[in-house]
Amino acid sequence: MARFKIRSNFKPAGDQKEAIKKLVESIKNQNKYQTLLGVTGSGKTFTMAKVIEELQMPSLVISHNKTLSAQLYREFKTFFPDNAVEYFVSYYDYYQPESYIPQKDLYIEKDASINAEIERLRLRATTALMERQDVIIVATVSSIYGLGSPELFREQIITFEKEKEIDFDEILNKLIFMQYQRNDLEFEPGVFRLKGENLDIFPAYEEEAVRISFFDRIIEKISKFNPVTGELKETLEKFTLFPAKHFITPIERLKKGIEDIKKEMEEQEKMFLSQGRVVEAQRIRTRTLYDIELILETGTCPGIENYSRPLTGRPPGSAAETLISYFPENFITFIDESHVTVPQLKGMYRGDRARKENLINFGFRLPSAYDNRPLYYEEFEAKTKYIVFVSATPSEFELSVSKVIAEQLIRPTGLVDPEMIVRPSSSQVQDLLEEVKKTVNKNERILVTTLTKKMAEELTDYFIQKGIKARFLHSEIETLDRVELIRDLRKGVFDCLIGVNLLREGLDLPEVSLVAVLDADKEGFLRSTTSLIQTAGRAARNINGRVILYADEITDSIKKAVEETERRRKKQQEYNRLHNITPKSIKKEVVDIIEREHEESLSEVEKVIKDVHLTITKRMKLSDSELKEAIIKELEHKMFEYADKLEFEKAALLRDHIAAIKNEKIE
Repeated sequence: MARFKIRSNFKPAGDQKEAIKKLVESIKNQNKYQTLLGVTGSGKTFTMAKVIEELQMPSLVISHNKTLSAQLYREFKTFFPDNAVEYFVSYYDYYQPESYIPQKDLYIEKDASINAEIERLRLRATTALMERQDVIIVATVSSIYGLGSPELFREQIITFEKEKEIDFDEILNKLIFMQYQRNDLEFEPGVFRLKGENLDIFPAYEEEAVRISFFDRIIEKISKFNPVTGELKETLEKFTLFPAKHFITPIERLKKGIEDIKKEMEEQEKMFLSQGRVVEAQRIRTRTLYDIELILETGTCPGIENYSRPLTGRPPGSAAETLISYFPENFITFIDESHVTVPQLKGMYRGDRARKENLINFGFRLPSAYDNRPLYYEEFEAKTKYIVFVSATPSEFELSVSKVIAEQLIRPTGLVDPEMIVRPSSSQVQDLLEEVKKTVNKNERILVTTLTKKMAEELTDYFIQKGIKARFLHSEIETLDRVELIRDLRKGVFDCLIGVNLLREGLDLPEVSLVAVLDADKEGFLRSTTSLIQTAGRAARNINGRVILYADEITDSIKKAVEETERRRKKQQEYNRLHNITPKSIKKEVVDIIEREHEESLSEVEKVIKDVHLTITKRMKLSDSELKEAIIKELEHKMFEYADKLEFEKAALLRDHIAAIKNEKIE
């Protein structure tokens, strides 16, 4: 069995070693909950990796959005290149859920665009869990939504073994049931073809295809090959094929499920008629019978997930199977940025339920649609063995349930948390103006947070009138413009950036030495203890970092934020004194992020394109049309490889080149 092994030059530093030890011992002592309280820049991801390596347990890492999940996925892939690190997020590029608005008598159909590459990565995540123990899945809250049964998924596996006899009719029928499609012309993931004495299968979750070569029903050879060029990669003694979809329903179960759907429809129709609601009664009958007909004819229908409970035979109110169901009994769940992710996990069910109520009450869906839902938080907890909450600012909930709280407060640079200063808000603008001038004179930068967009814009105008080079940043600023603003702030094109919610921007600005929070005593999300500490962290990369909170009243949030900051500062300063560490500001090169990444991507992709054209042209004697098709297929293969590594800039450049070839703009 493969073991988790970190490949990195990093070694635990500061209080990382102690944090790792506490978490490992806590889990070994069978504690379900523990918290890693780690300040920004202290290396929390590396600590998680070391805990996994020490305990040798499969792990689920949950983050609250795709962007952070992608970053974590890259980091864990770097730490564990020899192990299975997989990515599991929602496969929708665009999703408009089905809904009904009674006030306007407006029904909105479900509209979605599915990303085939992400769907492949999701399948690869579950197949990895079926095949091995050394697996880390980086996921979003998509992990608590319904997925096909792991038992049914496992039952449909086909194992091909050298020298074994096969029954072709049985194999072909099973491939169809596993949602693989026969296509001798378009060979792509999820497709198989039979040519002479070769059965070619392109697994839906892989980048390489498999050829089963046989003679008189006996398997002679099993080999992996490049699906574009046909080049053989390796020979195998045995190969296991998993289904092409997560949702697999045996025909016997399907028939029973449809009977249950009909029975539920008749009960709902009868209920509506007893209430004199003829329109709703006719609607539920018409829609349900139409869906049943589609399922029988094609195996699916729009919104088939709403019938998941009767089709799988689950009892009413029961939870669906999810990604978590594919994990073995002992595994670790890391909840990253838990102060945000835990409330999101708790809120998913309520939002889903509220939307479905109108659909069911007005005859658009059967009551069993309620059971096509995400897990309750309590169900999620019950399905997890060990949970590690990870945050710089864990909430009271995480702290209260955790048996062990491992603190990671020491930064490798020796930098301490910035001092928090409270000043009256009655003269906040004038006082801030003077502080900004002092900071600018030291060639350092400033971040200011306001309560409203209007105030951010007006304060920016006022500062400009007073000779301060200032800009504002809020949600209406386009993403690319935000990147340019951050770059220009670091370069000194302007000195002061003013915004409503700068803590969400993922800003890494070592030049910033002053963070100011206006109207800090106006309690709410943006002035909570957590938000104040997170915002203060923006000045934690500069040795002169400080935070000014303008408030006429010391709220509980301010009091707790100041006390927590002082507690951390004392520990950090004492550590520096004991280890003779002199804090240093972080030095980070100022570059045009977009321009550099684009140039690097362009040069690499240009080389890939050149190699593909030359290799295929030399290797194959083909007609112009065949050559064109072969080049396109190989470039598409490379494009998917980049997408798999989440290098979407490079994938997009290849996509554009492929489109140019197809449109005959490039020979």
